[in-house]
Amino acid sequence: MSKPRSKARAAARLAAVQALYQMDMESIGVARLLSEFHAHRLGAEIEDAQYAEADIDFFDDLVAGVDARRAEIDALIEAKLGEQWKIGRLDKTMLQVLRAGTYELLARADVPTATVIDEYVDVAHAFFDEKDAKFVNGLLDTVAKEKRA
Repeated sequence: MSKPRSKARAAARLAAVQALYQMDMESIGVARLLSEFHAHRLGAEIEDAQYAEADIDFFDDLVAGVDARRAEIDALIEAKLGEQWKIGRLDKTMLQVLRAGTYELLARADVPTATVIDEYVDVAHAFFDEKDAKFVNGLLDTVAKEKRA
């Protein structure tokens, strides 16, 4: 994979997690959310921060795909949590990282497993400490072993 494409996909993943978080917090529809991100977030400058150019088609697939398969994805994530854990106990941002990563493992066979896991560990580092990033790594690795065997 070329470096520009790799960076554009990494930016799309981070933006997708942010979009999914916004969708959950504001109960906003997918079409409106995608439109808002296309117009105002992806590749934009916000408060003197320049956002990287994102692979828009990849971003759209992640957000719409997670939304369309949310029940399946959530059931899969919850099955991988410990006995004492329910999905509702997860941090809202953490849940979006896991949803996007799980969707990509389920639906994007064109992306190597190691790439998916590494990329979402990187996304987790944007929001969380090392312990939480390792949790993302472990859960997505478990999903991958089951779904990409």
